[in-house]
This record gives sequence, structure tokens and C-alpha cells, in this order.
Amino acid sequence: MASGIFAILDDIAALMDDVAVTSKVAASKTAGILGDDLAVNAEKATGFLSSREIPVLWAITKGSFINKLIIVPVVLVLNHFLPEAIKYILILGGFYLAFEGVEKIMHYLLHSSKKGHEVIEKHQEEENKSVSEKAKVKSAILTDFILSIEIVIIALSTVLEEPMLTQAFTVSIIAILATIGVYGIVALIVRMDDTGYKLINVSKNKGIISKIGHLLVKALPYVIKSLGVIGTIALVLVSGGIFVHNIDYIHHHLPNNIPSIISESIIGLIAGLLSVGIVTLTKKILF
Repeated sequence: MASGIFAILDDIAALMDDVAVTSKVAASKTAGILGDDLAVNAEKATGFLSSREIPVLWAITKGSFINKLIIVPVVLVLNHFLPEAIKYILILGGFYLAFEGVEKIMHYLLHSSKKGHEVIEKHQEEENKSVSEKAKVKSAILTDFILSIEIVIIALSTVLEEPMLTQAFTVSIIAILATIGVYGIVALIVRMDDTGYKLINVSKNKGIISKIGHLLVKALPYVIKSLGVIGTIALVLVSGGIFVHNIDYIHHHLPNNIPSIISESIIGLIAGLLSVGIVTLTKKILF
């Protein structure tokens, strides 16, 4: 009896050791997409009232966890029974990311800010803000869903030769770490100004601590603007990378003398323009 328990403990220890090794490899492989994920989600989690930043970020974080609770088992099952389906899911996700990225670029280039003297009642303004906030949260969770699929699939690709249990543990660990890591850093970014004000107050606006506080407060608007640009570029690049790596025709017909970042951005832009054109045309026909 005792020997049986020790054998089970030994098997668990061996499994945990394998998972630790495979998780380290998977983490290194997903580092690039995690960087893009951070840029995209940081951009989506900013632009809210200071009092709403943490509640909004928490709502997106919960959505991200739910996304991964859905994605991890589905991807594991599909990989076992229908591995080809994963490729097509990624491609569809790529079109969504490309659409979102190019739509932002077109909106910036084609729509100038409108100036007017329209008076809006206070309760209506608050209602519009609430609707806008909910829409942004839904958009952020949907984008997270697409990026999470790619993170999970990349993590899974590093352990395809391992037993099913090792695959499940490894992918689950990467999914949890990705959510905690990305949204933890995003939380630090969106609270930069509050941290700065606290440092200023604690130091009574004197000395090096006060200067750091003022720097954090002044830097936040520039950080947010930069994240908007970086997040949009990341959307296009990630989508282009999905098409290049999952559509054989594109992969084999790309010129070898062009850097991958340029070719992937071009492919992402083309896919985005095509997606925006189709969506715009469909809206005109139906509505």
C-alpha cells in the first residue's frame, strides 16, 4: 500500500518536472505574441475615467480568463480529433484582427474631429458613456479571444510529442500566466498617474521622489498615445503573421529578400482592407 502511494507521488513529481520544462519552452515561444497581446490590450484598457479604469480592467481580465477556460479544452480536443480545424479558426481570427487594425487606421486618416456646440443633457451623456464602455469591454474581450487562441496554439505546438496530460498542464499554465502577466502590467500602466500623485503627496512636492511622481503624471498621456499606435500596428502584424504561417500559398510565394515584418504587415493591411470593404458593402446592402 505504502509503495503504491510512493509510486503515485513519484509519477506526479515526474509529471510536474516535465511540465516545468515544457512550460519554460512554451513561454519562450509565446513571448513575441504576448508582447503584441500586451500592446493591444493596454491600448484597449485605456481612455476611461480614472474611477472606471480598474473596474473596466477587471471586467476585461475576467473575460480573458473565461476565454481561456473555453479555448484550452476546445483546442486540446480539436488537436486530438481534428487538427486541421485549428488552422481555419486562426485564419478567421486573423481576418478579425486585420479588420480591427485597418479600421482604426482608416478612421484616423479619413475622419477629422468634428467641432460643434451641441448641448447634450447630463443623463444622456452618462448613458452614452455607459454604452461606450460596455462596447469597448466587449471589443477588448473579443480581441483577447483571438489572441488567446494563438497563444494557446503556439504553446501547444511546443508539446505535441508529449502525453496528453503534459499538454493540458503546460497549455493551462501558459494561459494563466499570460492573463495575469498581461493584465497585471496593463493595470500598472493605467494607474501611473495615481501612483505619481501619491508620490508627490508623500514627498510634499520636494526631492527626487516628487520629481519621479511628476514624471509619471506627465508621461501617462504619451504612453497611452504610444500604446494606441503600437496596439494598432500589432493588430496588423499579428494578422499578417497568421496568414503567412497558416496559408501555404502565401508562405511559398513571398519574396525571400523582404524582411518578414514588412511582408507580414503588407499581408495584414491587404486582408484588413478587404475585410473593411466587405463589411462596409454588406452594411450598405442590408441597411
